[in-house]
Amino acid sequence: MSRVFITGSSDGLGLMAARLLVADGHSVTLHARNQARADDSRAALPEADGVVTGDLSSLAGMRQVAGQANASGRFDAVIHNAGIGYREPRRVETDDGLTRVFAVNVLAPYLLTALIERPGRLVYLSSGMHRGGDTSLEDPQWTHRRWNGAQAYSDSKLFDVVLAFAVARRWPAVRSNALEPGWVPTKMGGPGAPGDMSLAPVTQAWLAVSTDPEAMVSGEYFYHQKLRPAHPAAHDVTVQDQLVRYCADRSEERRVGK
Repeated sequence: MSRVFITGSSDGLGLMAARLLVADGHSVTLHARNQARADDSRAALPEADGVVTGDLSSLAGMRQVAGQANASGRFDAVIHNAGIGYREPRRVETDDGLTRVFAVNVLAPYLLTALIERPGRLVYLSSGMHRGGDTSLEDPQWTHRRWNGAQAYSDSKLFDVVLAFAVARRWPAVRSNALEPGWVPTKMGGPGAPGDMSLAPVTQAWLAVSTDPEAMVSGEYFYHQKLRPAHPAAHDVTVQDQLVRYCADRSEERRVGK
């Protein structure tokens, strides 16, 4: 049995992955943005070990989540599932001066990776849209550019792959991988998404616990349990180090791998 923590698991793909893992006998801790959603999570999956609460759009919320997660004991795997979608109509700035998309999609997985006791496996949810992303850190908060929600999302999902590969390089004892679940009709994907919902949560659960040789790897990118090429920039060590430095500076936290 493995202990697994899944961010953003009060509904959607996070909750679906949790159900798969619980059904296979694993211990799962959920995460919800607030107490009301935590109550919904407990009702939706009463077999879960517990629910961590905290808003990942703020640095204080990220630290709250990490503190609660650590208080429950070390996890064997952490799935970074929480995310803001591509249909944000305007730039929303958090209390920390960050765009909400960047805070939830990029800085939260970075800071939780840095603060949560190091697990054996880390899984980062990306998107096929990451291939249209830009790794430039000249204006990641969109303070000088005209807002483009789809581009901001694509950039953030590329940064998730960059982070996964940076962790794989810096922490060789940890299996760190990224994946795309497919375009599926979740709240984020929208009702017109054509993907198969039954397949969407499988790969992240598989990467978190499976002993299949194909899952016992690190620094790889997957789609439906198969290797898939990632954006070439994600493998660039300079790009990885720049992102880690940027996130460390914005969170005033130690760098991953240091």
